[in-house]
Amino acid sequence: MEMSFRWYGTEDPVKLEQIKQIPAMKGIVSAIYDLPPGETWPQETIRGMKTEIEQRGLVWNVVESVPVHEDIKMGKSTRDSWIEKYQETIRNLSREGIKTICYNFMPVFDWTRSKLDAPLPDGSHSLMYDEELIQQIDPLDGSLTLPGWDLSYQKDDLRVIMDEYKEISKEDLMENLIYFLERIIPVAEEEDVLMAIHPDDPPWDIFGLPRIITNEANVTAMLKRVNSRHNGITFCTGSYGADRSNDLIGMIEHMKDRIHFVHARNVRWTSEKSFQETSHSVHDGSLDMVGIMQKLIEVGYEGPIRPDHGRMIWGEEGRPGYGLYDRALGAVYLNGIIDAVQERR
Repeated sequence: MEMSFRWYGTEDPVKLEQIKQIPAMKGIVSAIYDLPPGETWPQETIRGMKTEIEQRGLVWNVVESVPVHEDIKMGKSTRDSWIEKYQETIRNLSREGIKTICYNFMPVFDWTRSKLDAPLPDGSHSLMYDEELIQQIDPLDGSLTLPGWDLSYQKDDLRVIMDEYKEISKEDLMENLIYFLERIIPVAEEEDVLMAIHPDDPPWDIFGLPRIITNEANVTAMLKRVNSRHNGITFCTGSYGADRSNDLIGMIEHMKDRIHFVHARNVRWTSEKSFQETSHSVHDGSLDMVGIMQKLIEVGYEGPIRPDHGRMIWGEEGRPGYGLYDRALGAVYLNGIIDAVQERR
C-alpha cells in the first residue's frame, strides 16, 4: 500500500518536511483550497502544488477533494455547466499525473461532529459525535461550524437551500448522483482517473438532510448503475464503522475491485448513534483495525491509504483531527500491521 498523509497546503501547521520524516511515507493527499466550490482547477495551479510536494521528496497521489457543486446534488437546471467544469478539472489533474480523486456527495455539510476537543481517558482529546447534542443544534444559527463545512453561504442562502432539500428524497439524491456519474466517469475512463466517493460521515441523515453513501447495499447499487472500474469508493473505516451494523470486513471482500483509496481510523461507539474518535489501536476503539488491514492485504489492495483524524496529543495545537503527532503514530501503527501480515504470508 502507498502510505499517505493529508496536507492542507502552505497554511497547514504540519509541514511537508515533517511528513517526510514519518517512516515509509510516500504520498500526499491534498487539494486546491482557495477556489470556490465547483470552479475548474487551473492546470498551472495544480502544477505548482505538485512541484512543491515533489521538491520535498513526496508524491501528490490523491486529490481530496474536488467538491461537487450543490446545484449538481440538487439536480438543478444549472448542473450541466457545473459538471462541465468538473470534467475539465479531471482532465487538468490527469495532465499533471494525478490519477485518484476522492469526493463526496453529502448535501450542504461535510463531516459533522458535536465537539472538536472531547477529552479521552489518556488526557488527549479528539472529535466526537453525540446524536443527542446534534438533534438540539440548529445549523442555521451559527452555533456549530466545522472545518469540513463550506462556510461561503450566507445564512439566508443556506436557509433557502435547506428548505429546498426538504423536497429531495434519498431516491432523488441517488438519481442526481447517477446523473453526475454518467457524465464524469466517461471522462475519467478517457483520462485513466479513478473516482473514489467518500461515504457520508456520519452514515445517516442529519439536520433533516438525506444521505445515501452509507452502507453496502446503497454503495453496491450505485456501483452497478455506473458499472466502470473508474467509478469506485474511498473506504473510510471510521465513517462506515460509525454504524455498527456495517460489516467492514465483508464490505472489503464484496467491493474489493472498486476500492481506490482507504481512510484508516478507529472510533469508539458510545451509544447507538454516537461515537468518539480514538487512536488507531484495536485496544482503544471499537473497530478491528488489524482484521481490516489483513483483509485489505488479502484482497490484494495496493493503493493509497492514509491515517485519518488523529487525536491531539502532547499539547499539540492545530486543525482538529489533523495534527502531526497522532496521525504519524497512526501511520507507523498501520505500517506495523502491514509488515507483520505480509511477513506471515
